[in-house]
Amino acid sequence: MKRSKAFRAAEAEVDRSRLYSPAEAVALARKTSTTKFDPTVEVALRLGVDPRKADQMVRGTVNLPNGTGKTARVLVFATGDRAEDARAAGADFVGSDDLIERIQGGFLDFDAVVATPDLMGKVGRLGRVLGPRGLMPNPKTGTVTPDVGKAVTDIKGGKIEFRVDRHANLHFIIGKASFTDAALVENYAAAMDEILRLKPSAAKGRYLRKVAMTTTMGPSIPVDPSKTRGLTEDAQPVG
Repeated sequence: MKRSKAFRAAEAEVDRSRLYSPAEAVALARKTSTTKFDPTVEVALRLGVDPRKADQMVRGTVNLPNGTGKTARVLVFATGDRAEDARAAGADFVGSDDLIERIQGGFLDFDAVVATPDLMGKVGRLGRVLGPRGLMPNPKTGTVTPDVGKAVTDIKGGKIEFRVDRHANLHFIIGKASFTDAALVENYAAAMDEILRLKPSAAKGRYLRKVAMTTTMGPSIPVDPSKTRGLTEDAQPVG
């Protein structure tokens, strides 16, 4: 793959022979950002789990203390008073059968989906469309709930969802490159705390195998997976 001159220059800043602390990685990710727009800062993990086994699935949500840097477009399946609660909370699309028809017709201009429990029988018909995109409502992530107003507020406020894939990789975002180092480190720490809390008891050996951080279209930065505590005290820029 042919890389741009700007990317090659950014990649040259990354020392592949070492593992960076989360604070160093955040500073370096911002420094090596190559886009003209404000890129997203992403984290990728390789976990020591076997996702083929139900008792080793890692899936959850976390509210990033400093938000994600973008306002998620939330679609809500609800009727009556709950639909009004969703609209009041700032949901972008609210409905029932009408939204199901739109999605079956190809409408996918949203980032998250919430549904009340009574409508899941109908929403289940969208599994083949929403499932592969990680958009299917699920009680475990708080997106199947009678309190749709709170769910919308949480998602709009910086709630992210993560799920290990079949190769034991897990991805999540921690904000934008325009955030301060301290804000990004704080978001990273919050996400890692939750992922560590969800470690399956059936998983054997090292849980965090590899960690990498990058910005959109930026170089990958190897992060020390052993550094997971007291991170916000070490948010200093890379020299």
